[in-house]
Amino acid sequence: MSDVTDAVAHFVEHGTAVPALVLASLAALIATAGFHTRWSRRHGQAPPADDTGTRPPTAERPAGSEQGMTGPGGSGPGGDGALWRMRTTVRDAPGSLAVLCAALADRRIDILSLQTHPLAEGTVDEFLLRAPGELSGTELAEVVTAAGGTRTWTERADAHDLVDAPTRVLGLATRTALDTAELPLALRQLLGRCTIRSLPATVDARTGAGAEESVPPEGTLEETVLRLRAPEGGVISVERPHLPFTPAEFARARALVELDARLGPRVPRGRDVLTLPEGSDITVRRADTRDVPAAKAMHERCSARTLGMRYHGPVGDADRYLGHLLSPRFGRTLAVQTASGRIVGLGHLLWDGDETEVALLVEDDWQRRGIGGELLARLVAMAAEAGCESVYALTQASNTGMVAAMRGLGLPLDYQIEEGTLVVTARLEPSARSAAPLPHGEPIGRE
Repeated sequence: MSDVTDAVAHFVEHGTAVPALVLASLAALIATAGFHTRWSRRHGQAPPADDTGTRPPTAERPAGSEQGMTGPGGSGPGGDGALWRMRTTVRDAPGSLAVLCAALADRRIDILSLQTHPLAEGTVDEFLLRAPGELSGTELAEVVTAAGGTRTWTERADAHDLVDAPTRVLGLATRTALDTAELPLALRQLLGRCTIRSLPATVDARTGAGAEESVPPEGTLEETVLRLRAPEGGVISVERPHLPFTPAEFARARALVELDARLGPRVPRGRDVLTLPEGSDITVRRADTRDVPAAKAMHERCSARTLGMRYHGPVGDADRYLGHLLSPRFGRTLAVQTASGRIVGLGHLLWDGDETEVALLVEDDWQRRGIGGELLARLVAMAAEAGCESVYALTQASNTGMVAAMRGLGLPLDYQIEEGTLVVTARLEPSARSAAPLPHGEPIGRE
């Protein structure tokens, strides 16, 4: 837990002013882990599907009682065999769990951890198992069903699941505290494969009520859907059709959103000064909705052709997209600014359902200087760091600059035409996703 505790220490050192309520939210989040545990095209605005480690769909193991157990003939956490995550419901009666554990032991299946979710009727038990390699998920479910388990769900796991739940949850809280844009990703890692949508705080013309007013302050849980009020207004909707949420998972998600709300808007302050081939210096930094006025000013300096290449629609509508594009709820944005502080380029990494979009806009007078390629490389590095399998760019065949920038990534590319628009998809290599350092301070003109 050294990385996590170091991050917490950072808050204490540099924020004598960390509010007690923030610490209370963090404590609540940890406590729940320890107790029973292309917006115009198709943008569902969910974080990438693979931010849980590019492995089969997973949900953060609900924390609760964690016991390391080994069945007869088993090899324990360091042995051979396949890792499985399994969730099943058992009767809330003495001996029910013992029968199930005995059935697993008879098949030489090791129980590496067990966490429980008490419900009104019965108990949902979640296991991390090591099973003989020849055992399939179907056979595993049959063993559990014969021992009294119902509504059994299984999936393959990996070494990431061996991390204890309190450490994992504290790490997610730390990520969220450092960067507003991390909330959707943290929720995704907390709850596993799910669809997360940020619904804007639109106002009903008849009643004057916003979307968030349809959700009580404490949120709602409806089997496979949970809804929470978003910190900036609106609603965060999380759907997981393949596996109902438990009250413990709902409580953890609610605590994470509450922590985000109490900390307020924040983005990392780091910035890189880069040298253009002709010798000029520019700065690349993270941007958010506070940069909307400067981004609108850049729009005014861009030609109609440049704006049309970027937004694929009426140029007059370009400004109204910026609030969405710069919101950390829907992705991450990088801004390029000159020594005078004027923004001359924007790069967006947008969560698009189970995919991730990259988009670029560079002011006319600053094009063909390597800025677009620099932004794209950094966005792809961010996507790899988040565990994305691929990124795509939605553009026009005549946009040779964007096509050249995608080719310059040196990654496998797929091309297809959708409704007259060129979609270029770059597949990220597994090695790049496992350890993708962000570009830092390298001159654009460097060979």
